[in-house]
Amino acid sequence: MSTALEALESAPQGSSLAENAYLLLRDRLIMLDIKPGDPINDGQIAAELGIGRTPVREAIKRLESDHLVVSYPRRGTFATGVDITQLAEVSEIRELLEPLASRRAARMASPAMREELRSIASAIKDLEGQDTTSSELMRYDIQVHRLIYKASASAHLEDVLIRYDNLATRIWCYMLERMPSVSGHISEHADLLTAIADADEDRASELALHHVVSFEETIRKVL
Repeated sequence: MSTALEALESAPQGSSLAENAYLLLRDRLIMLDIKPGDPINDGQIAAELGIGRTPVREAIKRLESDHLVVSYPRRGTFATGVDITQLAEVSEIRELLEPLASRRAARMASPAMREELRSIASAIKDLEGQDTTSSELMRYDIQVHRLIYKASASAHLEDVLIRYDNLATRIWCYMLERMPSVSGHISEHADLLTAIADADEDRASELALHHVVSFEETIRKVL
């Protein structure tokens, strides 16, 4: 695996124990490593992470606002179900905001960020023909999107899009076993990242919109 993609796959690090717990649990929930309906035991998670219960509880509160977990009085906290009926609403929002983020990234990305985008685009092209699992490919998808949001240099846009991309990815992972292949979906990122690195705002916006639309179409074909 290339260095660029290894960097993408590295565990996210926050500025506090609560932030680290949140990032770790968030990605486990998104990738369905924690399955819909599974109980979220703060004591068990705290023991696993080697931290106290308080930062884990803070993380769980944030995950509730992300609609990734839900708490019931006297019953406990559980991973939310995956609601396929949300697909149209999530896609509609992403169709508006993903092109905006890519356009901004093409305009605002620093020289160092553009080099990173080119490196990852090259690494994604190198994945063709490799024996990479669908789950691994989806992890690349998540990280590439987050990198584009970061390059957009808009904290508000980044925050909103991460939330909606998380929900979209969760739907995708839920349907993953029905998918013939996700490699084509992932390979689309190479041209998108290159367009952003080249500061081609129109091309970046166009490719981002196509990517989101094709995502929804692919899901609907296997429903």
